[in-house]
Amino acid sequence: MNPAWLLIPDFLLVACGFALCRFTPLHRPVWDAVERLVYYVLFPVLLFNSIHRSALQPGATAELAAGAVGVVLAGIGLAYALKRVPGIDARLHASGAQVAFRFNSFFALATAERLAGVQGLALIALVIALAVPLCNLGAVWPLARHGGQGFGRELVRNPLIIATVAGLAANLAGLPLPELVSITLQRIGTAALPLGLMAAGAGLGIGSLTLAPRLSAGLLAIRHAALPLLAIGLAFALRLPTVQTLILVSFAAMPTASSTYVLAARMGGHGPYVAGLVTLSMLLSIVTLPAWLALLQALRPAAP
Repeated sequence: MNPAWLLIPDFLLVACGFALCRFTPLHRPVWDAVERLVYYVLFPVLLFNSIHRSALQPGATAELAAGAVGVVLAGIGLAYALKRVPGIDARLHASGAQVAFRFNSFFALATAERLAGVQGLALIALVIALAVPLCNLGAVWPLARHGGQGFGRELVRNPLIIATVAGLAANLAGLPLPELVSITLQRIGTAALPLGLMAAGAGLGIGSLTLAPRLSAGLLAIRHAALPLLAIGLAFALRLPTVQTLILVSFAAMPTASSTYVLAARMGGHGPYVAGLVTLSMLLSIVTLPAWLALLQALRPAAP
């Protein structure tokens, strides 16, 4: 089966969230609370548990790690370069730059599990462990500079970075968890994926994209075209195994993180503009993510 077809249930969860928010009494305030619950509790637990339970094998995954870091750093560099384009508003760029390189972790985990099961989940947990700190560094820096806020303070308070560091520390230290605790954490984390995808659907809205159409086009082109293309090139250059190639390319083709809006609004950026970018990114990924996976499947037999 074409791996792109495996993503349909996740897109349907996004559509369910949109429909529930727009056409039932479960309006935006309900989903604001759900989004905060997922971002501050459920997803950090899932991230910690996935990393803690993963059999990290640096020798077997070094090339995948290098590819993921390369994709993120390229995205940050390209996003920052857009600031030099004449006529780009500084506040809008500081707010929206993160859209080009941050990724929807809920979707990444769900996609990896669909594509490669437990192995895919372990690999994407490693990628997330490396990418989340880099992405948050890249996202917080321009907002902190533009808004005059503390860069270090924003980093140490980020729940995703805290969960990542804690999971890696527990894994590397060989810290065992009592069975009851492990089962409880697993069940809490399981709720993160469906609720996160539905919350992403509930937050869809075009917002203020017309404020900076050139900037919007540039950021989304990086997110949905430049980075997946780079990932395919890196996967073949690094001679990644099939599953690792799938994980790297799907990671690079993810829609941007829903939490970009939360970060921009909390740090004095232009929240409505970022919300519009998040919405368009999610809608674009319905077409672009399956398309990149289909292209990868067509190219793989020709890979050395």
